[in-house]
Amino acid sequence: MAEAGGTPVSQQGRREEIRQEVLASGFVRIEELAAKHGVSGMTIHRDLDVLEQQGWLRKVRGGATSTPTALLETSVRARIADAAEDKARIAEHAARLVTPGQVVALDDSTSALAVAERLPALAPLTVVTNFLSVINLLSGEPGLHLIGLGGDYQPSYDAFLGLHTAKLARTMRSDVLFMSTTAVVDGHCLHRSQETIQVKRALMETTGKRVLLLDHSKFDRRAVHELAPLTEFDLVIVDAGTPAPLLDELRAAGVALEVAEG
Repeated sequence: MAEAGGTPVSQQGRREEIRQEVLASGFVRIEELAAKHGVSGMTIHRDLDVLEQQGWLRKVRGGATSTPTALLETSVRARIADAAEDKARIAEHAARLVTPGQVVALDDSTSALAVAERLPALAPLTVVTNFLSVINLLSGEPGLHLIGLGGDYQPSYDAFLGLHTAKLARTMRSDVLFMSTTAVVDGHCLHRSQETIQVKRALMETTGKRVLLLDHSKFDRRAVHELAPLTEFDLVIVDAGTPAPLLDELRAAGVALEVAEG
């Protein structure tokens, strides 16, 4: 398959371009996308169906519009600002689990980024991550050995994702992993991006202690791809805004839970 100009493009690449376009403009037309990408209108319909399932857009007559939650997920700056105080309290609680000399793995979540901000004070440490925001934050910090997991760079997440990154992640062994997720539904972590899940799973497979960081907004969201049940984590840290009945329900289901108090 090729673009109208003759440049080969994969199905995944085309969908990523469509996702970026709808997020940038707020609305895209099917006929214009078909002409631009040199494919049929039905192919664009299928692309939009997949992107809608993943929560990136909403199909409307003749095209598609962006969704508020997709815009929130796409902007790293907006993700950092979202529930920032809750994430800071969770990160402060999580940092108590780190001891000098450890290998600490961080995923591409802004919750993990909040933990990264506290790591220089705990050096010496080795930090493994696929999140460029973390790499930029910690580069040059004395006492920190920083290992970046390369691969396919995804600007919308400011991270390296996909099979190549996951393969590299499986060659690293960490003492503790701090990570988050897009949504939690019925005791299961969900995410919009399959490429992100590949890396998160690889990091989970190669760590001694899995720590999930969840501000209470995660329980009100939805996503399509399942990452793991909460019971697969050695510890789940939530903020004090998480409803007490939900905490009771999670504990009764066998989730190892701690609340980061203010």
